[in-house]
Amino acid sequence: MKGRVLIIAGSDPSGGAGIQADIKAVTALGGYAMTAITALTVQNTLGVSGVHPVPPQVIKDQIDAVIGDIGADVIKIGMIGDIETAKVIETALKENAEIPVILDPVLVATSGDALSIGDVASFIRDRLLPLSYLVTPNTDEASALVGINVTDHDSALAAGKRLIEKGATSALVKGGHLSGPTVEDLLISNDDVKSFTSPRIETTSTHGTGCTLASAIATGIAQSLSLTEAVERAIEYVQTAIATAPGFGAGHGPLNHCHPLKD
Repeated sequence: MKGRVLIIAGSDPSGGAGIQADIKAVTALGGYAMTAITALTVQNTLGVSGVHPVPPQVIKDQIDAVIGDIGADVIKIGMIGDIETAKVIETALKENAEIPVILDPVLVATSGDALSIGDVASFIRDRLLPLSYLVTPNTDEASALVGINVTDHDSALAAGKRLIEKGATSALVKGGHLSGPTVEDLLISNDDVKSFTSPRIETTSTHGTGCTLASAIATGIAQSLSLTEAVERAIEYVQTAIATAPGFGAGHGPLNHCHPLKD
C-alpha cells in the first residue's frame, strides 16, 4: 500500500460516485484512502433526491485530524456543495500548501442534478484554482468555470489554457460529454499539451466516472508517478472499469472499480 490520498468530497449511498467511488479507486490502485466528508447525498443511479451539508467546522476538523496524524501525499477535492464549505477547504489547503491538490470541480451529477448551491463555480475559479496542482473538469464544468462553450478540440484547448491563466498549474479537460466515436482528454500546462484518446464505449454505466478518474490520478501522483503517467494510467483504469461494469441499477450504473484486484 503506497500513497496516502485525502479525499474531500460528498458521500454517495449507492456506492457509484463520491467518497465511495474514491475509496474504491484509490484502494484498487494500491493507495491508502482517507476522507473528509462534505455532504451526505441521497441518490442512486436514477438521480439525486437530497443533499445534506456537513457543518463546515466538522469538515475542517476531519481534515485536521487526518493530516495531523497520518498525513497525506495528495489531497483530492470533489463535491464542495456551498460557499461556506469552499471557504473551509480553502483555509485547509493554505495551511497545507506543500501537499499537491487534485481538484475535480463537481457541479452537477451524471444524472443532471445540481450538486452545488450559490456561486461555487466562481469561488473555485477565483480562489481554489490557484491552490491546485491539477483541475479535472468535464466540458460542461470547464464551460461554467471559464465562460467558453466547449464543443470540440479547439474550444477545450482554449478552456484549458484559461484555467491555467486563472492559476491552476495544469488542467485535464475531459471529452466524455462530447459526441463522436473517440473520447479526447486534453492535459494542458504552461508549456505543454498532451492528448489522450480512447474509444467511446456506448453504455449507461457512467455513474461516478469523473470522481473515479480524479482519484485514480491522485493515487498516481501520491505514488510518485509523473503527471502524464498518472493521467495515462487513470484513463486506462477508468476505461476498463466502464467496459467491465456490473450493470447495476436502472439508470446510470456504477463502474467496476475493483477490476485490478481480479487476480
